[in-house]
Order: sequence, then structure tokens, then C-alpha cells
Amino acid sequence: MLNRIKALREERGLSQEKLSELSGVSRQTIVTLERNEAANATLNTLSNIARALGVPIDNILCAIEKENNDEE
Repeated sequence: MLNRIKALREERGLSQEKLSELSGVSRQTIVTLERNEAANATLNTLSNIARALGVPIDNILCAIEKENNDEE
């Protein structure tokens, strides 16, 4: 997921600070998500990030599911 968030952010030329501003999610949360350190991100948080990135939340959730399957 978190690589997906970072990739989408970078594709759009956004800094973590700007994504934070657009999404209403703290910069520290975005940093933590991008480092794959947040196993318990809420749907609300992911929804706000997806909205700020201009993608459906499924775009991020499918990446989470794929990463979880790859770990098994």
C-alpha cells in the first residue's frame, strides 16, 4: 500500500507536506504509511489520502491486499 501511496504522490509531484495539507492527514502519518510502519491505518485516513491523490480508494486498498498476499 505504502509503496503505492508514495508512487502516486511522486507521480503527481507532491511532497509529503503538500499531500498532508490536501488530505488533512498529518505528515507524520504519511511518512509512517510510506515506510510500511502503519499496519492499522483507518479507512478514513486512506480515503482522505486517495481523494487528495485523485484516485479511488480501491487503488490503494488493492495494493494493500496484494502486499498482504505476497507476504503469505
